[in-house]
Amino acid sequence: MRVAPLAVRIPPVGGTLLMPEVTQKPDYDAGGEEDFASLFEQSLRSPKPGDVVTGRVVTIGPTTVTIDIGYKSEGHIPVQEFTTREGEITVNEGDVIDVYFEATDTESGEIVLSRQKALQFKVWRDIERAFQGEGVIEGTIVGKVKGGLKVDIGVAAFLPGSHADLRPARNLDRYIGQRGRFAILKFNRSRGNVVVSRRAVLERERTQLKGETLKVLEEGVILEGTVKNITDYGAFVDLGGIDGLLHVTDMSWGRVSHPSEMVTVGEKVKVVVLKYDAERERVSLGMKQIMPDPWSSVGEHFPIGMRVKGKVVSLTDYGAFVELERGLEGLIHVSEMSWTKRVTHPSKVLEVGQEVEVQVLDIDMQNHRISLGLKQTEQNPWEAIRTQHPVGSHIRGKVKNITVLRPVRRSVGRHRRPRPHLRPALDAEGEAPLGALQEGRRGRRPRSLV
Repeated sequence: MRVAPLAVRIPPVGGTLLMPEVTQKPDYDAGGEEDFASLFEQSLRSPKPGDVVTGRVVTIGPTTVTIDIGYKSEGHIPVQEFTTREGEITVNEGDVIDVYFEATDTESGEIVLSRQKALQFKVWRDIERAFQGEGVIEGTIVGKVKGGLKVDIGVAAFLPGSHADLRPARNLDRYIGQRGRFAILKFNRSRGNVVVSRRAVLERERTQLKGETLKVLEEGVILEGTVKNITDYGAFVDLGGIDGLLHVTDMSWGRVSHPSEMVTVGEKVKVVVLKYDAERERVSLGMKQIMPDPWSSVGEHFPIGMRVKGKVVSLTDYGAFVELERGLEGLIHVSEMSWTKRVTHPSKVLEVGQEVEVQVLDIDMQNHRISLGLKQTEQNPWEAIRTQHPVGSHIRGKVKNITVLRPVRRSVGRHRRPRPHLRPALDAEGEAPLGALQEGRRGRRPRSLV
């Protein structure tokens, strides 16, 4: 600022002394007020020890990284603070980063900066904000400790085992290495203690998703869900905040022995809502209902008398089930497996996974049953014998077996053989004389032979 010379008027001698009269006001340079204000504002913005400031990477040396934060001198940070465990440097020259202003070195005129403290300062600031505003903070589960898990959120945090998931988890090792979002239960910066919860975040997300799902949830709607759990009778599917049961009978139009044959845990599936109980919040789901029912057109695709190829999927004591197409099976009864052999068990003729040609014998649309025949695909040998060897013709054959046929005796009395002394002699006409009926043991009445 430049001040113009003042014009002072001095009164005559002997007169009253008056204060100098300024006849001209100070003259400021153009922009002087703005320059003074900017300098004052810049002085207020000067970094102080304990502040986190923004700086630019000037040079990267073998031992230190030079940072310019706009101060009268530059600062140096050990290169180890920018190096990963694998030895890679995480910054380049010209990058803008946050650093922690520790102090000024009055002797050398340099300033002391720290990258690690800046990161920790930012982490603790985020932790405090997340705790006060019920926010979340990201981290990685790095190990297992007593009672829970260890989480890296920039600082070490403790995740109790009961807060690892929505349901109590028996095996905590499967969470190690996973990255996720965590809520802050409590923290103490002076002691460096932080307790986080993954369950709280999942419950919040589940509540939000549940509200969105309930808006569209109704019978007949098709939704996409994630398989959460598999049991012997079905699978539980997460529709978004609410679970539904996909019963094993509603997975496929064909035979399903176990739900694991159709779905796996974590798989995305499309299901249709069959029933919805809003009061009890129970949802019944179906997967086969999305696909066309093969039984609706089975008469057109497989008419009676048609020969078709299929795969044996299961064997029972009374026959074998053959899959004709996806969700459509038929039964070959043991009596329909051979013209000449007496099949005691289907395994004597067929095996699971075998490709066979069968003939459609009958279709029961009401009960969803198809009767198949295996022997019908071959020529009936009994009809060939009738034409090749008519009655009265002489043929030559080989004796394969000899069977002795014994006469069947008529049982006497209570299906017991008559004792030798009670067995009467028959007369010429084949009748027993009356006297023979009166014989018997002494003192007992003879039994009747009728």
